[in-house]
Amino acid sequence: MISIASFANVQNVLCLGAHCDDIEIGAGGTILSLISAYPHLKFHWVVFGGKDFARGQEARAAAAEFLHGSAGYSVDIQAYADSFFQYSGEAIKKHFLSIHEAFAADVIFTHHGDDRHQDHRLISEFTWNTFRNHQILEYEIPKWDGDLSRPTIYHPLDETTMQQKTDLLMELYGTQRGKAWFTPDTFKAVMRLRGIECNSPSGFAEAFHSRKIVIG
Repeated sequence: MISIASFANVQNVLCLGAHCDDIEIGAGGTILSLISAYPHLKFHWVVFGGKDFARGQEARAAAAEFLHGSAGYSVDIQAYADSFFQYSGEAIKKHFLSIHEAFAADVIFTHHGDDRHQDHRLISEFTWNTFRNHQILEYEIPKWDGDLSRPTIYHPLDETTMQQKTDLLMELYGTQRGKAWFTPDTFKAVMRLRGIECNSPSGFAEAFHSRKIVIG
């Protein structure tokens, strides 16, 4: 399990998402917990697929809510076309390099490398080959593909944080509420399952994958 104490010496957190609600779905509860425990943290929040104006506006509003109380944050919304990231790979890679130069990240949240969505996989791949000396945590996204697998790292969430994450997602992403999978039950079910797996005191958790962790 991730102990919040592990972030005591962290200063800068980079959050990477292919689409406008990905970061919040995959790591929103953990981010809320981190800010509550360590308000000195600074965040850089990058969404690569915010081409649609309404979705981009939602993403900015969501970042402001999820990052409220942090020491500071910046939001970067790019306009790459949903499901076509691989055809913009050179431009996306160059943007990754610019992020690396501009923001001294200590911890990075990104997509799981084995995610079946092609946009998600590309963002994960570029994360690992751009940030080679960083702590990277890969979050998971429920979807039609049924690709949830066995995570390696768990962060228990208290019930208040679980509910706050769920409420914010439903409140802030009005364009998504018509989708059959975008429901409070979906988000709570994933957190409940991960809570069972790590014996969370509240019964809820978020889970992550990491290919390598340096201790010391």
